[in-house]
Amino acid sequence: MSRVGKQPVSIAKGIDVSLDGTTIVAKKGSMEKKLDTHGRVNVSVEGDAVNFTRKGEDKQSSAYWGTYRALFNNIVVGLDKGFTKTLEINGVGYRAAVQGDILTLQLGYSHDVIYNVPKGIEVKVDKNVITINGSDKQTVGQVAAEIRDFRPPEPYKGKGVKYSDEVIIRKAGKSSGKKK
Repeated sequence: MSRVGKQPVSIAKGIDVSLDGTTIVAKKGSMEKKLDTHGRVNVSVEGDAVNFTRKGEDKQSSAYWGTYRALFNNIVVGLDKGFTKTLEINGVGYRAAVQGDILTLQLGYSHDVIYNVPKGIEVKVDKNVITINGSDKQTVGQVAAEIRDFRPPEPYKGKGVKYSDEVIIRKAGKSSGKKK
């Protein structure tokens, strides 16, 4: 049985939740997020909590139960606090700059890498640190992964773009030993 699905999702102040058939709608000010359960789980709004229950006793129902509860919890946390990912750029001459919704990266290539930031995502650059903020957890993670993919960190000198909490396991360089 799902341990995640059992827990009710507590709704933060300022967030309005309503049911529209099989769709759960969460609003905060002008921001609105929807989650369609496709009729796979039962949803009930009780005061300041949303409860999810299984439709059946099969394994698939249990999987949907925990999944939809976790997705809706991410929507509520995103509307309330938002999500953040932090990237670090390491390397001589490696830099980043943001102008409007365009992120320009200089990562040792013969050309600058231009990245168009999607709507709903805010990117800030401070020296060699890129901070990505947004209310959608999946989009924030996807943007961070795409930026990191332009120049992943290499294991010899650690040059490249890495997550701030990522640990790069270094390799030893070539050793000049004589053969006997």
